[in-house]
Amino acid sequence: MDLSLHNTAFIVTGGTSGLGLASARALNSEGARVLVSSRDRSRVDAAVAELGDGSHGIVLDNASPEAPAELFRTVAEVFPDSPVGGVLISVGGPKKGRFYETTEDDWRDAIDSVLLGTLRLARYAGEHLGPGSAIGMVLSSSVWTPVPDIAISNGLRPGLGMMVKTLSDELGPRDIRVVGIAPGIIRTPRVGNAEVPTDHIPLRRLGTPEEFGRVAAFLLSPAAGYVSGSVIPVDGGMIRAL
Repeated sequence: MDLSLHNTAFIVTGGTSGLGLASARALNSEGARVLVSSRDRSRVDAAVAELGDGSHGIVLDNASPEAPAELFRTVAEVFPDSPVGGVLISVGGPKKGRFYETTEDDWRDAIDSVLLGTLRLARYAGEHLGPGSAIGMVLSSSVWTPVPDIAISNGLRPGLGMMVKTLSDELGPRDIRVVGIAPGIIRTPRVGNAEVPTDHIPLRRLGTPEEFGRVAAFLLSPAAGYVSGSVIPVDGGMIRAL
């Protein structure tokens, strides 16, 4: 399938490792230009070296109020001949722990980065993207059901899932799509080499970042032009809710 991404630019935050990097890699392989961001300079440099031509990296914190403008200014400067086709907002998971193991400061930090950082960029993107573009949010299976030991994610991700619906209502008349992509258990650096039970996953295995990235690239592309307001699980069948 031709995703019609050639010479189209995309912004991928958190695009230097894990799901973000896999998504940037999939977009790039389809001919898209990709701007990736991370707070870590060494990761940015490594990601750009891997992605090669058609990629650029920037050191940036999603929690910064200046981040959205900086991202859009940079993508216009480095890819001046490429229209911006969309944004994939990937933010590292908040601090792990059960509810009574977390502090108010832990929640404030996560609200700034995971919640407000995501919504701030989505707001800016909605004001600056053109017709036919897309905003994607990397969410979690905790949109539907709580995951043990990540109470903060359980509290924040469902709200972002509902914002996918809300923003799709508000931006749809301008032909801007909004989608959520919810990974199940993917073998990312956050999971590492830990032994993870898979009996509750119908496919009986963990997913790979590449499998997630291909779904993300499709959903951001014109090939998914009638998909909006949905949170799509990439979970091997693990999530039991409709």
